[in-house]
Amino acid sequence: MEPHIVWTKKSLLLLDQTKLPFKKEYVECKTIFDVAESIKNMVVRGAPAIGVAAAYGFVLGKKSGLSDENIYNILINTRPTAVNLEWALKKCISEIEKGRDIEEVAILIHEEDILINKQIGSCSKELIRDGDNILTHCNAGALATGGYGTALGVIRYAFEDGKKIHVYVDETRPFLQGSRLTAYELIEDGIDCTLICDNMAGYLMSLGKIDKVVVGADRIAANGDTANKIGTYSLAVLAKHHNIPFYIAAPFSTFDFNIKNGSEIKIEERDPSEVRDFFGVKVAIDETKVFNPAFDVTPAELITGFITEKGIITPPFERYRV
Repeated sequence: MEPHIVWTKKSLLLLDQTKLPFKKEYVECKTIFDVAESIKNMVVRGAPAIGVAAAYGFVLGKKSGLSDENIYNILINTRPTAVNLEWALKKCISEIEKGRDIEEVAILIHEEDILINKQIGSCSKELIRDGDNILTHCNAGALATGGYGTALGVIRYAFEDGKKIHVYVDETRPFLQGSRLTAYELIEDGIDCTLICDNMAGYLMSLGKIDKVVVGADRIAANGDTANKIGTYSLAVLAKHHNIPFYIAAPFSTFDFNIKNGSEIKIEERDPSEVRDFFGVKVAIDETKVFNPAFDVTPAELITGFITEKGIITPPFERYRV
């Protein structure tokens, strides 16, 4: 995979994920406002990747003379569900207060994210078996992180470890992160995969074609309730019914201990046109009412375990905090 987040020391280059997989174009962000717009419009997406981009946006904000508070306010509401955004911004402020150079901090956040993703993959070594058929949803790969992946990092690590695995990829309506991004990443890496429509997963499970489900996360509450791309909750219910293990792969920074349960997670609602249109082709008239939440919340009791850099963990999570 080509790098999708590139810091030039003067600007931030972001591979435009709204154009993939058919066009590989970079958006150059010269100001903090460019970064904010790119996050909001999903040029860059995926909770860890948003955090990395925001850290570089913090650098651009400081270079333009903005205060830490102004920078925080500009970036924090671009994508409200992903906790990594808030985590990265607060880390930048904390490190600045310690006298750290903000550019060095942003680069470190980027590098550490890749390292943590690989640790997540390593921690899943005994979980993924040779011959497994794995179902995943949305995109939690290199494109959604600093450069390796969480859910796809687990899959990528197993493949690199020599295991023969097969991945079923949900298309992930309405933004098609599965068909446009996940399938693209897997094919680029030579990992065997099959694309399915979102409403086919239950039938595949009933046929015994799914051994486990592995997805990413945008925010995990203290009790384990997990916000992830819309449609994740449905998969968890189906997996429970068919006695299929359901795993969340995420860095420990995705856990939000300020939120007791999933009812407190703010769910982003996006433009109705994403549902009425299918990438430029209208599939419903403009008068059609649309409900378009970007995420849903999967209750902790439906989740088999959380694959993190600290190992495969389950609630209570306080024991893993350092």
